[in-house]
Amino acid sequence: MKTLFDKIWDAHVVQDIEGGPTQLYIDRLYCHEVTTPQAFDTLRDKGIGVFRPKQVFGMPDHNTPSDQQEIITDPIGRKQVETLAANCREFGITHFPMGSKDNGIIHVVGPEKALSLPGMTIVCGDSHTSTHGAVGALAMGIGTSEVAEVLASQCLLQPKPKSMRITIDGELADGVTAKDIALYIMAKMTTSGATGYAVEYAGSTIRNLSMEGRLTLSNLSIEMGSRAGIIAPDDTTFAYLKGREYAPKGKAWDEAVAYWKTLRSDDDAVFDKEVTYRAEDIKPRITYGTNPGAGIAIDECIPTLDKIAEGDRQQFLAMLDYMQFKPGEKLEGHPIDYCFLGACTNGRIEDFRAFAAIVQGKKKADNVTAWLVPGSWTVRQQIIDEGIDKILEDAGFELRLPSCSACLAMNPDKVPAGKLAISTSNRNFVGRQGPGARTVLASPLVVAASAITGKITDPRKM
Repeated sequence: MKTLFDKIWDAHVVQDIEGGPTQLYIDRLYCHEVTTPQAFDTLRDKGIGVFRPKQVFGMPDHNTPSDQQEIITDPIGRKQVETLAANCREFGITHFPMGSKDNGIIHVVGPEKALSLPGMTIVCGDSHTSTHGAVGALAMGIGTSEVAEVLASQCLLQPKPKSMRITIDGELADGVTAKDIALYIMAKMTTSGATGYAVEYAGSTIRNLSMEGRLTLSNLSIEMGSRAGIIAPDDTTFAYLKGREYAPKGKAWDEAVAYWKTLRSDDDAVFDKEVTYRAEDIKPRITYGTNPGAGIAIDECIPTLDKIAEGDRQQFLAMLDYMQFKPGEKLEGHPIDYCFLGACTNGRIEDFRAFAAIVQGKKKADNVTAWLVPGSWTVRQQIIDEGIDKILEDAGFELRLPSCSACLAMNPDKVPAGKLAISTSNRNFVGRQGPGARTVLASPLVVAASAITGKITDPRKM
């Protein structure tokens, strides 16, 4: 009578502290350059080392430039990247340096190398660690002090979240992607609707998603407040992981798959909350505000003031004022300045295939600056091997180098103040893509169609 979340959690309990949190064993810790320097300093201050360095992996991504990777010109970003490399050397941690074939965004590389496996507990000092739940793992973002805790003990003190199951059944319409599913759920539940829960995604729609689509959906779980997003492993998961660098091999693979097949919620499992949606209700979506839940179907209008609860109107108007939109306005057809394909949300090979399918044989709009940034060097090589780079080049696009890029303003890819970007990334907060920048979140298909026309465009019309 257990949920998938319960099975993974219970298998990792070291001890329950009466009246307090659970001491949870952690299988994998990922470290990027932004949140870890203080954690390593904590170890030095206490005179202790990393307890199990072979279960820890370091990789710079936030500060990495996407135009060249010889040097980071920003002194703070350069210092963070250099410090991560030095800490990994000192403490014996595997490090994938900037510019190496193993590098990329940590939430893309982890699953791609099969470092993230079903049944694992995975943590990282980054909120979008929820991505790794797509393989059937319990993956959570943690704070810097908690990173130090895991480095020192391979354990984490953590209160057990409640459980929620979001079930979506039915067939997605043409032009609708996993990104649209996530934006739809957030609009329905709000960005705090899953606070305090670990969410399992279930139903025929989820089972029919590719691995890349599942990773996108799990990535965005944190944007509705959830602690984690999990999808039960199945044949799609196993086919994706088999043969990858860190996946079990030979007999160990067969034994692992036999165990992984037990990682599903029991038929009589009881969740603290159940939510259901229908796939046929989901259309391609865009956001209009400054949080990922402020979104509409691409052919809808921004809500009018009478549709907004009185207590929410001030915030609603403040969002629209920042975005330079108006209540009741239709965004389809609105001119854009920048487009961004990438991030740990949509920087995988499937996303580039989808983008290329829209732009093939067409030309990028002259008024649009485009950043197309793979999530890893492996993805970039796939793009080249499949000839996608030629399709992009012929359409007037440049394939850049792996990086978090324009997802956040921590590297040179910043959207200028006042300019409007349509982006496949995960957040549209005030200044997220640069001071004063305005961001509309959308799927790779919507971004591709908009990059060609120079305005927000429904890909179903291309």
